[in-house]
Amino acid sequence: MTEDQPRLSAREMIEKLEPSLSRWRRVRAVTALLAGLAGLVFVAALWWSEPGPLPGRTQLGFAMFVVFCLAWAGYGAWLLTRRVPMFVTDRVIAAWIAVAASVTTTTLLAVVAVQRGTGLVLALVIGGVFILVSAALAVRAHGRRAALLRRIRELQSPGEQTSS
Repeated sequence: MTEDQPRLSAREMIEKLEPSLSRWRRVRAVTALLAGLAGLVFVAALWWSEPGPLPGRTQLGFAMFVVFCLAWAGYGAWLLTRRVPMFVTDRVIAAWIAVAASVTTTTLLAVVAVQRGTGLVLALVIGGVFILVSAALAVRAHGRRAALLRRIRELQSPGEQTSS
């Protein structure tokens, strides 16, 4: 770098390296938004088209799926509106939505299985797989975010590092 060129900050360097809304990130955002909205319409249509009153746990199940669909639609909309680098914040949020959905769904299915007296082991095994996968994705996203934030701090304070 020559003396007449201005020195870029770490954030400016990172913004130049990776566009804030890459094609892959836009595809993910649109997919989350559309899947959330489609799921919302589908679940709401099923719920409202029931001919008679539904049992309480069925109402709870429908409400839970509506909330999950709204969460994914909101996540997709939020992702599309962001114009700055997120440093994997989007993946952390998506992973925690998945963890919450997996735990809640597994709990609801386990309660229904206990009340019916059948299928508890199957519900727990399948739910456990979803919980483990979503938790692993959350841990991975948090680790990646921490590494990126450490790197940003290193770039912002180069004078504090020791040279070897």
